[in-house]
Amino acid sequence: MKLLLALASVVTVGALAYAQQHAPSAGIHVDPTKVAEALAKGGTLVTRPDLIVQGSHRDKAGQVEVHDKETDVIHVLEGEATFVFGGTMVGGKTTRPDQWLGTDITGGETHHIAKGDVFVIPAGVPHWFKEVPKSISYFVVKVIK
Repeated sequence: MKLLLALASVVTVGALAYAQQHAPSAGIHVDPTKVAEALAKGGTLVTRPDLIVQGSHRDKAGQVEVHDKETDVIHVLEGEATFVFGGTMVGGKTTRPDQWLGTDITGGETHHIAKGDVFVIPAGVPHWFKEVPKSISYFVVKVIK
């Protein structure tokens, strides 16, 4: 019985220590100046083990991306672009762990995107800002598996 109580105590203490280490903070505020800078040039606003928040700005097309462990939630604030997602990445190469870049997408969905649009791109799905006629500013929240 004493062994059972000792084991239960160890498990409880371990669970509490784990919960304390992995508990979310009370909240995060990002200064509006930092947000404006990130939306003008691109930059990370928040980094946590379970998510990343970025302000992004593009004035030209990007490369096709696939993230093995990140779901991207994209919210367009200003501008417009042609955005493609789904299908199959062409010319994909690993550029860093769990990240791929490619040159094209075959069989994807093409969307003209503008202010107010929101897209959720699950981990493993190719996506691409194919054309950016002028510029586009947007937030990306990367939810990490």
